Amino acid sequence: MSYEVMLFYKFTPIEDPDELARSQRAICEELGLLGRVLVAEEGLNGTLSGDARACQAYRDHMRQDPRFADIVFKVDPAEGHVFPRLSVKRKREIVHFGVEGAPKPWEKTGYRLSPREWFDMLGRDDVVVIDGRNDYEYEIGHFEGAVRPDVSTFREFPSWIERHKAEWRGKKVLTYCTGGIRCEKLSGYLMEQGIEEVYQLDGGIIMYGKDPEVQGRKFLGKCYVFDDRVAVRINQTEEDTVIAHCSLCGAPCDRYLNCGYLDCHRRFLCCADCERRMHGFCSPACEAAALQRDRVDPRVRPLLAKACGASG
Repeated sequence: MSYEVMLFYKFTPIEDPDELARSQRAICEELGLLGRVLVAEEGLNGTLSGDARACQAYRDHMRQDPRFADIVFKVDPAEGHVFPRLSVKRKREIVHFGVEGAPKPWEKTGYRLSPREWFDMLGRDDVVVIDGRNDYEYEIGHFEGAVRPDVSTFREFPSWIERHKAEWRGKKVLTYCTGGIRCEKLSGYLMEQGIEEVYQLDGGIIMYGKDPEVQGRKFLGKCYVFDDRVAVRINQTEEDTVIAHCSLCGAPCDRYLNCGYLDCHRRFLCCADCERRMHGFCSPACEAAALQRDRVDPRVRPLLAKACGASG
């Protein structure tokens, strides 16, 4: 059996988000799909995995709804499910920006660039390329010359933009993100802040890597994804490269872990050797505190048990 993972979104007014959430759960359960679907008055955002026939049935179902007839699905093959469970939630926003009165993407958004147009604009002197993702996503992969955002969540972008927007006036501002959804809001907000020429990479990094002409050129490292794959290759013209480093030993690494101490649980880059050596914790202090307070992530208990067996 072949599997697929689908990334998709659509900004469109939804009169009854609760009903849409109920129907989404029903169809996903019927087809055996796993993953996340967010529903709000501004639209729908999802990532799902399942066998290829079920994924196709879901796409056919969605396109029968006039609101989603033109929805774009970014589809990759998978070896199996890339999510452990199904989550369908009603939210205030399908991607949390948190700015009251921000322009709706169907009202104002940056000019869309095809992968070829994006490639041609990279490296120009009058261009600023802004990574529309979080700093930890940038760490393992980004476009050449892109500005690294000093943010750990998308809702921190407005204050970051306020600190830097004067630097970008008079230039062409290019924005990109994983699949395009964050740039729908980010580019419109930049325009509201007085940046006249704002562009976005249509389809995001994922579609850029699939384009047969550019083949992901000028993307360094890998693209962070929010499922069990963690990182996917984008640049098809070079060897599979790792640009980030283990935060504990400095070895090349694009593996993210969450610290095994539940009261810390911070995301950090960690190679396989250091994961074993540190038993899944980001520091000896966190390991000691987790054991003392019995706040150990179940994921790391096998590593602890193995370590105790070796020492005993």
